[in-house]
Amino acid sequence: MPIAVGATLTLKARFETLDILKTIKKQRPTIFPGVPNFYVAISNYPGVRKFNIASIRACISGSAPLPVEVQESFEKLTRGRLVEGYGLTEAGPVTHANPLQGLRKLGSIGIPIPSTEARIVSLTDPNQPAEAGHLGELAVRGPQVMQGYWQDAEASANAIAKEGWLLTGDVAQIDEQGYFRIVARKADMWYPAKPGDPAFPRDVEEVLYEVPQVKEATVVAIAGKPIAFIIPGRERPSKEMLQEYCKRRLPPELVPRVFLFVDGFPRSFIGKVLRRELIAKYDEYEPA
Repeated sequence: MPIAVGATLTLKARFETLDILKTIKKQRPTIFPGVPNFYVAISNYPGVRKFNIASIRACISGSAPLPVEVQESFEKLTRGRLVEGYGLTEAGPVTHANPLQGLRKLGSIGIPIPSTEARIVSLTDPNQPAEAGHLGELAVRGPQVMQGYWQDAEASANAIAKEGWLLTGDVAQIDEQGYFRIVARKADMWYPAKPGDPAFPRDVEEVLYEVPQVKEATVVAIAGKPIAFIIPGRERPSKEMLQEYCKRRLPPELVPRVFLFVDGFPRSFIGKVLRRELIAKYDEYEPA
């Protein structure tokens, strides 16, 4: 898009908070795409207002769910508009976005971009649409969707359903106005009570982000029980306080059984939290 409109484009090899803030102060960018971790880091940086980042008018967040608390705090800081979008490598890579102008729904990835179709399909049968309003797997179709994985026919067959629908692996829901909401990766959901009634990390993480002393939170399920990994803010919350707060805001089966404080999360090169590595390192965090 910047190339198409002849805009100045500033590229960074990696995200380092101080370097990014200095660049914003010097070059005065108006659009800042990123991942939720970027916006958390900037909002929590000491003395951030002296960098005068109010030049930013629009931000598009992707790669991971954008907590509402993160969205609101960053918008208060910049007075710009931070919207959540969605995409994946197999779809070149964007399929949904909230409009920068017009109706934006907090916690939603928005509507399909032009020339793109999207629907919710059954979690058990990807060729069958899910009932209206029900949770299911997000499927997309459009000119940006891949033809298949290179030299891997089996993986391609598992990813692309009939009539070219790409199965994203994300559990989602669509509302009556056509706005989509991502709930979780299928691989991250768990069943706390009975089959057919799944639970999702985001339901717990949104509540944890409401606690001012929580800088970042990631929830994983181990043996069907939610475990919360917390990066504390300047003041470290007690485990007892977090548990009591969650008990007031969540059903009993979604209250984390364990709260673990960590200095950071394992991440991909674009900043996405690698939940599988957190699970693999659980024994290192939790005493036997």
